[in-house]
Amino acid sequence: MASMICSYLPELLCKFPAIDTNLMRVVRKTIDDSFKGFVRAYGNVIDTMVQPLQSFLNWLEALFVDSPWILVLIALALVVYLTSRNIKIVIGAVLSMMLIGLVGLWEDTMVTLAIVTVCTLISIVIGIPIGIVMARSNRVQSVVNPVLDVMQTMPSFVYLIPVVMIFGIGKVPGLIAVVIYAVPPIIRLTNLGIRLVDREVLEAADAFGSSARQKLVNVQIPLALPTIMAGINQTIMMSLAMVVVASMIGVGGLGRNVLQAINNQFFTIGFLNGFALVAIAIIFDRASQAYGKRLQKHTEVVHG
Repeated sequence: MASMICSYLPELLCKFPAIDTNLMRVVRKTIDDSFKGFVRAYGNVIDTMVQPLQSFLNWLEALFVDSPWILVLIALALVVYLTSRNIKIVIGAVLSMMLIGLVGLWEDTMVTLAIVTVCTLISIVIGIPIGIVMARSNRVQSVVNPVLDVMQTMPSFVYLIPVVMIFGIGKVPGLIAVVIYAVPPIIRLTNLGIRLVDREVLEAADAFGSSARQKLVNVQIPLALPTIMAGINQTIMMSLAMVVVASMIGVGGLGRNVLQAINNQFFTIGFLNGFALVAIAIIFDRASQAYGKRLQKHTEVVHG
């Protein structure tokens, strides 16, 4: 039927017009060669720039892995308590970590924790300033928002291609891929949180003669903290999800175990490592949510 219709129509209306194959080949080759030339020319500079990141990651990983497990557990329980102030969440976190250790995944979990910690810190350092700049300029927001849309909708595997071409295979390339994937939520929610600050509060700050910096530091950021914490929470969750994908380019820990289980069809190993990731995600999620709720209550009390 379709071929009959096409017999009465011009070819242009039946066969979708596509760019010439030879032209596309030339374009692809030009872009790929330019990219490889850039990497060859600046490879040493790039390696030097990421060296501090490599050193910090190695140091944190060694700290988590080599420290006695009981000290790590006490430190984790203390951090969870200080953020959540909820003894049930602390007990749940300790029991989860004990179960992870009992099934032989303690060391891999520590490696994953180190990676997620570094990724979260980098995302906070990069994301919050960008979110603040976006909140203060509609023009910057209109430029950054499409970039964030691309970052959040691009399939996570695609991130690995340019990262591997520039940085090669290893922990740092995986780390960079995870940060690219995980940083958009904290940027968006920092921007949103600052923009949602009550206008009357800002007018009151203006009336008291506050400068732009004083309004930002003393009014806007404190009031936006619950929303910013929600962004940090989302960043941590996305880091944990991306750790498995990044294991394809050399990131160790639980993600590598999951990848090996997929390759060798080890059902039990895959699920145990998956559940360990879920347990870590729940610990981070509950603790950060509880902290966000505390901040929200504090804000409501302060501002009636």
